[in-house]
Amino acid sequence: MSDLEFDLAVIGGGPAGYVAAIRGAQLGMRTVCIEKRDALGGTCLNVGCIPSKALLHSSERYAEVCDDLAGHGIRVGGLELDLATMMQRKRDVVADLTKGIAFLLDKNEVTHLHGTARFGAAGPDSKEVVVDLAEGGSRSVTARNVLIATGSESSPLAGVEVDEKRIVSSTGALALESVPETMIVIGAGVIGLELGSVWSRLGAQVKVIEFLDHILPGMDREVTRQAQRILKKQGLEFELSQKVVGATADDSGVSLQVEPVAGGEARGLRADVVLLAVGRRPFTAGLGLEQIGVATDERGFIVVDPSFSTTVPGVFAIGDCIPGPMLAHKAEDDGVVCVEMIAGQSGHVDYDLVPGVVYTHPEIAGVGKTEERLQSEGVEYRIGKFPFSANSRGRAIGETDGFAKVLADAATDRILGVHIIGPLAGDVLTEAVIAMEYGATAEDIARTCHAHPAMGEALREAALAVADRAIHI
Repeated sequence: MSDLEFDLAVIGGGPAGYVAAIRGAQLGMRTVCIEKRDALGGTCLNVGCIPSKALLHSSERYAEVCDDLAGHGIRVGGLELDLATMMQRKRDVVADLTKGIAFLLDKNEVTHLHGTARFGAAGPDSKEVVVDLAEGGSRSVTARNVLIATGSESSPLAGVEVDEKRIVSSTGALALESVPETMIVIGAGVIGLELGSVWSRLGAQVKVIEFLDHILPGMDREVTRQAQRILKKQGLEFELSQKVVGATADDSGVSLQVEPVAGGEARGLRADVVLLAVGRRPFTAGLGLEQIGVATDERGFIVVDPSFSTTVPGVFAIGDCIPGPMLAHKAEDDGVVCVEMIAGQSGHVDYDLVPGVVYTHPEIAGVGKTEERLQSEGVEYRIGKFPFSANSRGRAIGETDGFAKVLADAATDRILGVHIIGPLAGDVLTEAVIAMEYGATAEDIARTCHAHPAMGEALREAALAVADRAIHI
């Protein structure tokens, strides 16, 4: 028998869950948000996006003072790294934002239960969710609609056991108490390159090992080749087409066994710390999905239809636990659209137009289709590119690495993809996302007046270059 009744029960308080809960309350639903962590915000806010960006910013400032200020006529002496203060700043940022989410739930009259949820009975008109409360005991929640937003966890790798001390996941890499002399990063994806950059800037010798023959899988290959060259100049070492087959940690470090993907003799490597960053997988353990008949696919993702409905009526799923880009902003859009459809409204999230950003220095960003995908689909397209070395703002601030690239349909000029490596690439990309949402052409961006001097001018010039009309190169 339930002692709490709701219109909407959201399992998970991360970007997908808390946003869905707030939107549900805005639409007049009596809503509960169930989260097992001590703080709201999920992986992204607690041990992911936000703390990593705080450390990326702090470490970038440190590297700038070490290497770049002299060219601006600023001489600095007696520089010292205070890692403890840097880590405390990161914790303060996280704490402030998690408190902000709790405030927003309260403001919107969303009930917050701190505990671990699992499905109970699945009735025809409502579902039961049992919450094992963090403070002890349990509560039974009944809701007409249950929304699963449990997110994801770091993927394991056979032969590599994470202890969060010597062999760490992203969680452990965000909480190291000292700068290691040497670090090996397994995986050249977003997480590996961002956190590898943090510790490289702070003084670690970082080597990145990647199974594929290129970094940042899924991103435009011309951009990733440029990114690898830049990151190598910054001190990161890369070993591609290599696989880690074993790892042994001891008091002084980690010994790895690595062998070529194509076959060959294994060899040993040694590092003080190893970061395992081979991706993420959906987290649904302990929910009791099988008990009520919620189907998952071969990779563990919950199967949903275009309305985010699972195979059980009244049960929905969003965010990292369903197929699609495993990104916080995609999860937020899932949450809003799903709840609006539950309320009888219409909505749609176009996963092809979800932007992706890597917060290295310079940033790497992309939206839409890559050249590789267009070629595989047999699409005729035109390319426009413009380097930041010819951008006035880039020159003025000494940020000239990278370029903006526009891919447009050869027949219609409609923008199919935009890929940028350069200063503030993630912010510059936003204009392209909006343009593509409204079906804009390269000519539309080319004909739009941009402020000068600004980084966004590089995108306009790239759009002009689609028709061979770039002005400043």
